[in-house]
Amino acid sequence: LLLNRNMSGDVAGPVTISGKPPTAKRFTAPRQVQQVPPEILDDPGLKADLAKLPSNYNFEIPKTVWRIRQLGVRVVALQMPEGLALYACTIADILEAATGCEVIVMGDVTYGACCIDDFTARALGVGLLVHYGHSCLIPVGETSQGGLRVLYVFVDIQVDLQHLLDSIRLNFSPGQHIALVSTIQFVAAIQTVKRELSEQYSLFLPQSKPLSPGEILGCTSPRLPADTDALIYVGDGRFHIESIMIGNPRVPAFKYDPYSKKLTSEHYDFTAMCHNRSRSIQTARSANCFGLIFGTLGRQGSMGVLKKLQELLERNHKKHIVVFMSEIFDRKLQLFEPEVDAWVQVACPRLSIDWGSFFKAPLLTPAELQMVFQPDSGPLTDYPMDYYATDSSGPWTPNHPQVKPQRKPKTIPQIPCSNSTANNCTCK
Repeated sequence: LLLNRNMSGDVAGPVTISGKPPTAKRFTAPRQVQQVPPEILDDPGLKADLAKLPSNYNFEIPKTVWRIRQLGVRVVALQMPEGLALYACTIADILEAATGCEVIVMGDVTYGACCIDDFTARALGVGLLVHYGHSCLIPVGETSQGGLRVLYVFVDIQVDLQHLLDSIRLNFSPGQHIALVSTIQFVAAIQTVKRELSEQYSLFLPQSKPLSPGEILGCTSPRLPADTDALIYVGDGRFHIESIMIGNPRVPAFKYDPYSKKLTSEHYDFTAMCHNRSRSIQTARSANCFGLIFGTLGRQGSMGVLKKLQELLERNHKKHIVVFMSEIFDRKLQLFEPEVDAWVQVACPRLSIDWGSFFKAPLLTPAELQMVFQPDSGPLTDYPMDYYATDSSGPWTPNHPQVKPQRKPKTIPQIPCSNSTANNCTCK
């Protein structure tokens, strides 16, 4: 079923597509090196407990049990988005029964990988924080400090691959150049699709590092080549696909929902979005005092970006005040009137893009603040979605080299050859 869906979610002109019944085919994932000890994998009690969780969701319970035992921690915290929260109590019971540890469920809202709350976990004396449903956007080297260790569980979700393959075959012409993207839960699925249809289509998984090939976030998506005929997003909802649609407004976008098994044509009013953001930028140009919001929800805020914004305002002789907030509401910001004329939030760019026009005062992203001091830049016609990209458009993003210097590669020390007489030794 192919549906034509607009920005507001309304469906217009459904077209039912019939085709051959799907042929039975078994898909196998690439073989991985198994590190979990057999005594955990073959534990009958653990196997019985795993039957309480959905079989197509991989919560990596044996790996988590092994990690807890390996570290010898006594307190474990679980953090997951709301879509997985209904499994939190079951997972907590399983881990406590298998390891004897105490499990804490962290209930604060978790929008994405940027919301990993290692600060709270560390304050609670947690030994291991298990973060579900997102990739390791914040490296474990940064979060695993002060006695805390972090384990990311992507929660790979199995989908009806045969139905997905048939949906693509029925709706796209052979030879088309198609981008496949998804959230981290379905990256394995789109990798299989690329492999299975490589002879019929020119499929590719675009990448915006540090994300995995094909993975997109609501604030970070790759720029697609000019010859891309279409993009297919595998996942539900609109938040993630809108990200790559904003960054690539001229590429036809389609969404395959693995839950409803529907392939829909998706649309986004890029012109209206640019108009709203240009209006906020123009209004902010007359501001005398700016409020800089540092997001404290997990790791959303970036001190490096905040310092760059402060330097920019000081160079342009603008007053500013820094406010720390976990969640940003217009009613709260209005309490700072009339001192603050415009706001810049270092938290989530989509908050400004999606909801900024509903705030009384301009609510800008760090990138938009640069445009405030470029009066000749003209109206917006391009809007990169590269907030966490390492090759982003400027030092107003957390992973830009000027904000977060890249780590130097490790050097391997040279070990002298023990055979000093062997002049032709391969180590020389």
